[in-house]
Amino acid sequence: MRTHARSAGFPPPPNRLPGSEHRTVAVAELIAGLALALSTIVAATAVSVGIARADVASNVIDNESSLFAIALVLGLLFIGFSGLTMLSLPHPRQKKTHS
Repeated sequence: MRTHARSAGFPPPPNRLPGSEHRTVAVAELIAGLALALSTIVAATAVSVGIARADVASNVIDNESSLFAIALVLGLLFIGFSGLTMLSLPHPRQKKTHS
């Protein structure tokens, strides 16, 4: 016969009430989000500088301009379709805070 566990998971420390860690979690998520945004900006800047120094775009456009145009149009279509798909998703209903 199985014995039932009294509590599942890890209980909070005895000197802290359950639920008081929400602020700490929110601050940690905010810092992680800001760090992710900053690292994305740094990476995009590094890639942009690398492309500008390599002058890749003019070499691609000079040799195969029609292929570049087709790739550009397809990329814009994919971006547009993803935006339309995102707009068609159901939105969660907002809870009324006052009557």
